[in-house]
Amino acid sequence: MSVFQKIRDGLAATRNTLMSGVEKIFRSFVSIDENLFDELEELLISSDMGVETSMSVTETLRERVKTERVTDAEQIKKMLAEEISARLVSNGTEFCLPVPSVLLVVGVNGVGKTTTIGKLAKLYKDEGKSVLIAAADTFRAAAVDQLAIWCNRAGVGMIKHAENSDPAAVVFDAVQAAKARKTDILICDTAGRLHNKKNLMDELKKIFKIINTQYADAHKEVFLVLDATTGQNALQQAKIFKETAEITGIVLTKLDGTAKGGIIVSIHNELNVPVRYVTLGEGIEDIEPFDAVLFAKALSGN
Repeated sequence: MSVFQKIRDGLAATRNTLMSGVEKIFRSFVSIDENLFDELEELLISSDMGVETSMSVTETLRERVKTERVTDAEQIKKMLAEEISARLVSNGTEFCLPVPSVLLVVGVNGVGKTTTIGKLAKLYKDEGKSVLIAAADTFRAAAVDQLAIWCNRAGVGMIKHAENSDPAAVVFDAVQAAKARKTDILICDTAGRLHNKKNLMDELKKIFKIINTQYADAHKEVFLVLDATTGQNALQQAKIFKETAEITGIVLTKLDGTAKGGIIVSIHNELNVPVRYVTLGEGIEDIEPFDAVLFAKALSGN
């Protein structure tokens, strides 16, 4: 199956909800008026594009209809797809992880963080890179054991300490191991706590300090893992994490399990943080680098 087909299939529920809603709106309106734009705005919000993004899209459509003197409602449907695409593609820079790199993975419990780390490890290993995992989520029961299973599946090594150990100490040892082994990519798991931002911030600061002082030559990335099925809640999580850490990229999981994949447009538009990867299934290879053009085409049904 091609990448486009996988993304298209994964977005089927979102596309069907959005496009069937659009079709219904345009069947209901003979003329282009304010009520039509209000209905469109409500539809976009219900697809989890967020209030700010939905208002921005509909306002742009209003202006285009006026300046381009559009009288055909069908043409607005095409313009809607163009506006959604434009918001995605504008932030869709091609991403390539240099060597050596340290990748810090953050996110609340339950979003698929551990699974994502396993999938990323397999993806990078298949690209011919050597990968090492730091099991620095030492507080959640069985977190290290779960991560070990994914490391075995991906065929990569893991550095771990006992449960409730200092996460920064795990990262320190992992950095030393990665340097000694000349590892291409070190992926660091972190605790998925959000209820106490100060604790989270302090912990991440310690980890960042170790990486910066002990591995100054390595490229650094901080990936936030978000669950697409949680909709606007995912956007709120992203805003809090962005206040706490310098997020450089987003991994959106479970995109195939939601009818509200419009959240990805909202993330692009409101956070100015690029989506780097999406997961579209439960298998270890069900992860794809985010391609804004393919995503926009799949979302609009082209």
